[in-house]
Amino acid sequence: MGGATSRGENSYGLDITCKDLRNLRFALKQEGHSRRDMFEVLTRYAFPLAHSLPLFAFLNEEKFNVDGWTVYNPVEEYRRQGLPNHHWRITFINKCYELCDTYPALLVVPYQTSDDDLRRVATFRSRNRIPVLSWIHPENKMVIMRCSQPLVGMSGKRNKDDEKYLDVIRETNRQISKLTIYDARPSVNAVANKATGGGYESDDAYHNAELSFLDIHNIHVMRESLKKVKDIVYPNIEESHWLSSLEATHWLEHIKLVLTGAIQVADKVSSGKSSVLVHCSDGWDRTAQLTSLAMLMLDSFYRSIEGFEILVQKEWISFGHKFASRIGHGDKNHADADRSPIFLQFIDCVWQMSKQFPTAFEFNERFLITILDHLYSCRFGTFLFNCESARERQKLTERTVSVWSLINSNKDKFKNPFYTKEINRVLYPVASMRHLELWVNYYIRWNPRIKQQQPNPVEQRYMELLALRDDYIKRLEELQLANSTKPSDPPASPSSSSQMMPHVKTHF
Repeated sequence: MGGATSRGENSYGLDITCKDLRNLRFALKQEGHSRRDMFEVLTRYAFPLAHSLPLFAFLNEEKFNVDGWTVYNPVEEYRRQGLPNHHWRITFINKCYELCDTYPALLVVPYQTSDDDLRRVATFRSRNRIPVLSWIHPENKMVIMRCSQPLVGMSGKRNKDDEKYLDVIRETNRQISKLTIYDARPSVNAVANKATGGGYESDDAYHNAELSFLDIHNIHVMRESLKKVKDIVYPNIEESHWLSSLEATHWLEHIKLVLTGAIQVADKVSSGKSSVLVHCSDGWDRTAQLTSLAMLMLDSFYRSIEGFEILVQKEWISFGHKFASRIGHGDKNHADADRSPIFLQFIDCVWQMSKQFPTAFEFNERFLITILDHLYSCRFGTFLFNCESARERQKLTERTVSVWSLINSNKDKFKNPFYTKEINRVLYPVASMRHLELWVNYYIRWNPRIKQQQPNPVEQRYMELLALRDDYIKRLEELQLANSTKPSDPPASPSSSSQMMPHVKTHF
C-alpha cells in the first residue's frame, strides 16, 4: 500500500497492490486528511498477523449444505488405489508428527520396512521427509514416490539404511532392474546444495537407481518471473512488443519445464519401465508440482471435481507445501524471500492441460480461478498454515470453513459442459512453447484497459439450461404435491400435461 504522489485531480489517495496481480487506486478528497485513517484501517485488516488479529477464516461463519472438510480421507483414497497390499503397508509412525513434522500422519511405505528402519532413513533425508508412496499404477504396479534430498554434504556421506530402503522400493516390483530418481533441480543447484549439507543420490552409493535432473528453477526465480508477468500486463500492455516482452518473463518457459518433468514421470510409470522417486530440495515445492501433475495425467479420477480436490488436499496440503510462507497470509512483509507462486504455477499447468484436452476435465476455468482467488482471500481455512500438524493444532476443521464447501454446494457452476468421462485414458500434453499460452482470463482480467472477455456462449447456454432444469423440477414437485392433496381428481391426459409443461427451445 502507498499514497499516490503525482499531481492531478486524482493524485491524492491510496494505491493498493494485491497478490492476485490486481492494482487498486482510491482517489480521495484532501480535505480532512481521510487517507491516513483509511490506510490504517486497511493495513490493520489486510495484515492481521502484524496486529495480533486472527485471519478472517476464523471469523467467517458462512454455512453451506456440504462439508468440504470431509472431501479427503487418506485411508479411503489409498483404498481406492488398492492399498494396502502384500507389497505396501499403511503406517501411523507419524501420527503425532514426531518422525516428520511437515508430513501427514498417515504414510504408505514398503511392507518389508519396519518403523525402526524408517526412523533411521529419516536421519539422512532433509527435514526427515523420507520416501513415501503417492500413487500406484492399477495394472503394472509401478509407483510414484516422493521425498526430500539426501544429506550427502561436501564429504559425500552415505547411509546404508537409505540405500537399502530405495532398493526395497525397487524390489516391490520385480519387473524393473533400476529405480528412476527424478531430481527436479538443475544439476548445478543440486551440486551447490552439497555446501549446505544437501545433495543428490550418487551412482556409487545407489547402484540400482538411475538419476535424472529436470532443470526446474527454484522459488526465487519463479517469484521474479511472475513479477515480470505483472509488469507487462499492468498498467499498460505494449502491443508492439507483446511477444518479446512475454518471452522475457520466462514464465511459459518455466511452465514448459514443469510439464515436461511431469510427463517424464507419468510416461516412466505408465509404460511399466520403472517406478519413480521424485524430490527437489525439501520436497514440498517442485516435488508437489511433479507428483500431482503426473497423477493428473495418469489417473482420470483426479480430473473430476471431487478427484481434483482430493489431489490438492493430498499432494499439496497434507504433504506440507508451505502455503503460509509462499503466500504470506496476513503478513505485511511483502519482500519476504520465502514467497513464491509455486501453487499458481501448478494451476496454470492444469489450465494448459485443459486447453489441450477440452473434454478430459469435469471442471471448468472458473473452478481453477476460484481456487486461486481463495488461495489469497483467507476466507476459508483450506490453504492456511504450512503443514498438517499446524492445522491440527489450530483445529481448522472445527474453527473454519473449507473452500470445497463453497464449490461442492454449487457444483453445476464449476462443471465443464464438454466433459466426457474416460476411465483409463492417459494424458500426455504437448509441452512445447508453440502449444503453451498465457492464461489471459487470469493474468489480465484486472487490467481496466482491456475489454473483459464475454462469457463463453456454450457455457452460458449450459447455465441457462441448468436453470431451466431446476425450475421445471421445482414446478413438477409443486404439481405432484398439489395432485397428492386431490386424490379424487382424474389423472391428467397427455394433452393437458403437455399444456402445463411448455416446450423448451434450445439453440443446439
